[in-house]
Amino acid sequence: MSKKASSTTSQTDWKRVDALTDEEINMSENPEVTPEMFAKGIVRKGLKSWPGKQQVTLRIDRDVLTWFKARGKGYQTEINTLLREYMKAHDPDKRPNR
Repeated sequence: MSKKASSTTSQTDWKRVDALTDEEINMSENPEVTPEMFAKGIVRKGLKSWPGKQQVTLRIDRDVLTWFKARGKGYQTEINTLLREYMKAHDPDKRPNR
């Protein structure tokens, strides 16, 4: 059984936080995010499906599906994202303009 917070009001001084400039915010404990890290982190968990998605039946090796499911909620979206990136990498017409 978990205990509820004893206070429902925030103890954060939001006026002071809002007044901070970018230079005043200490980011030393946050690692720099590389493009590779960012690409791996894009997951659309909990968001509505994009229009144009179509439900299909797809046979996937059991161990592959188990691995994706073990990653948690949103595994189907993650599979879709990986397939989209594969498609863009192999079809010059699907690559973003640079």
